[in-house]
Amino acid sequence: MTRMILASIALAGTLIAAPAAAHQKGIVVDGYRAPLSPNNDSNKWWLDYRTDISEAKRELASDLRRATDEEDRRDAYEEYRQELRDARHDYRKEMVERGYRVANFKENNRAASA
Repeated sequence: MTRMILASIALAGTLIAAPAAAHQKGIVVDGYRAPLSPNNDSNKWWLDYRTDISEAKRELASDLRRATDEEDRRDAYEEYRQELRDARHDYRKEMVERGYRVANFKENNRAASA
């Protein structure tokens, strides 16, 4: 009887702990989880990405100043969105080639310093 109770307690503990442990690990493929890309000034590709974004913003402002009608403004915003997509794609591609994963495109200073 005591063994049955101890086995039940152990099983219950495993059922409770397993989902919590899986949540903390995140997604793991073949036992390996790529580290997050360092989104800070130590990563030259992050700096290139930030430069591309800055350039796209300047170009959007310039295009909007020269826009004469709604179609010009739509074209300017569509070009801006395309440049953002291209910059994200290029950055993600560089990070994947170097064995990093990209969770988002926000600066990650706290995670990088930990």
